[in-house]
Amino acid sequence: MQHNNEKEQQELIFGLHPLIEALRSGKEIEKVFIQRGLTGNTFKELMPMLKQRNIPYQLVPKEKLNRITRKNHQGIIASVSPVSFFNVGQLLPTLYEQGKIPFLLVLDKITDVRNFGAILRTAHSAGVDAVVIPDKNSAQLNSGTVKSSAGAIYKLPICRTSNLKEAIVYLKNSGLKIVAVTEKGSQNYFDEGFACPLALIMGSEGEGISPAYLKLSDMTVKIPMLGKIASLNVSVATGILLYEVLRQRLFSAG
Repeated sequence: MQHNNEKEQQELIFGLHPLIEALRSGKEIEKVFIQRGLTGNTFKELMPMLKQRNIPYQLVPKEKLNRITRKNHQGIIASVSPVSFFNVGQLLPTLYEQGKIPFLLVLDKITDVRNFGAILRTAHSAGVDAVVIPDKNSAQLNSGTVKSSAGAIYKLPICRTSNLKEAIVYLKNSGLKIVAVTEKGSQNYFDEGFACPLALIMGSEGEGISPAYLKLSDMTVKIPMLGKIASLNVSVATGILLYEVLRQRLFSAG
């Protein structure tokens, strides 16, 4: 968090009591910064609330909080999410009940706000039913995300989970084909069928998809690269895969 226009546009909550009241009122909290060494009964009341709601928090030195704001933060600064999060365990049965062939996008360690926003924009346009993200190692949902998504962030259900591995296992056990997109994929993406219930996993450009998630995948696919550059921007790569899924589904429906 820095002093810039984007952060000033994002709603922030300062102090223990205001944050607890915000949680009680049902506000969606994106992330909480807590001053190291903070104690007291109110603090002890706050921590279970954060854990119960799977809200990411970070213990930081007072200096970091002072850099975020000059206001009296009392050792607590929280950023408010612009959207409400969904529970994938509640959302997926609804998709089946609606007669849909579920199409979910799982994002592993996509931390760049502009890439994340661009992915949401494409995902909404390509008919993705929901995006699943971890509560840590994921891009912040702020005014930058809203802008780069062109508003798609408000139209596409986002499921945030404290255990991405468990979420993938749940999707797999619920009948979805788990497909991981990686440069080390066993076959080209256009050689596979995607007209079935599907969860597509995309990883960051730097680290790729976590090995544990690759092991859970039913298959790994790659985008063929003919040039000397080894990889594509993750939002571009995601767009290629999403529209291949859409192409196949439109073809099979016709």
